[in-house]
Amino acid sequence: MSSVVRSIRLADAISPALAGGIAYRLFFRTRPRMPLRDRDAATDLAARRAELRVRGRSVVAYQWGTEDRPVLVVHGWKGRATQFAPLVRELRARGRSVVSFDAPAHGASPGRRTDIRDWLAAIDELQRRHGPFAAIVGHSVGAVAALTAGRTFAPTPLVVTIAGAASPIAMVDQFAGMIGLSPGARAELERRFAARIGESPASVRELFDAADDPLPDGTSLLVVHGRDDRGLPDEDSLRLHRAHAGRSRMLRPVGLGHNSILSDDEVLDAVVEAVTGGLPADAVERPADLAIG
Repeated sequence: MSSVVRSIRLADAISPALAGGIAYRLFFRTRPRMPLRDRDAATDLAARRAELRVRGRSVVAYQWGTEDRPVLVVHGWKGRATQFAPLVRELRARGRSVVSFDAPAHGASPGRRTDIRDWLAAIDELQRRHGPFAAIVGHSVGAVAALTAGRTFAPTPLVVTIAGAASPIAMVDQFAGMIGLSPGARAELERRFAARIGESPASVRELFDAADDPLPDGTSLLVVHGRDDRGLPDEDSLRLHRAHAGRSRMLRPVGLGHNSILSDDEVLDAVVEAVTGGLPADAVERPADLAIG
């Protein structure tokens, strides 16, 4: 157990509000930044870079290829665009262009603070420059951003979520459970999380829950979530899949971590096939305990 988590638990025994405040600061910590992996350096160099101004901040954007209707890929918390390098290479081999960005305080973008509003603002700007998108692919927090964009301002025929959730509240719950917060401290963490983005806990659920408020009828969904994901279990992805019955396909591979799932061959094949050929005719609701291929 880390000293920070131990401190939070000690504080929780005295004041759940204090513990929730400490947990809030830990939840939004962006350091250390994920470095660029050597195996992704060539893909990074192959990108055209641009600067976006997002909510008054500088954000680095990437473009691979110039074909119309690119695929947008959206990284998660403490991630970076080049995590998608294996998928970028696969899509470029199929003649598809790809765009992405590093959120503030992530990857090559400067800054120390950020939240999901920056993800959405960056998607909005890329939509203005390059949209409409053939698909939006999001990982972890980026999956929540992809769902929100697809439901609101960036209509697309396909959303792909990888190790994501229907709502950011699932991520708050996972974090609270991981560090052992009491119900009172967990409620304080959720309250502070909502206030950070100018909302209340109730309005966060209303605005961001893609299971309660699904994607538009014309949008298909591919949900990819590893059965062994310790960073974020797949319960909320199952809920998301069920909410889109008849137009959602779910893949639940085994033996993959929260980040390693992005370079798995089975996952890459499923995402590329969905983007280039659409979901198969049998993309219907299946029993939740089955892996759907």
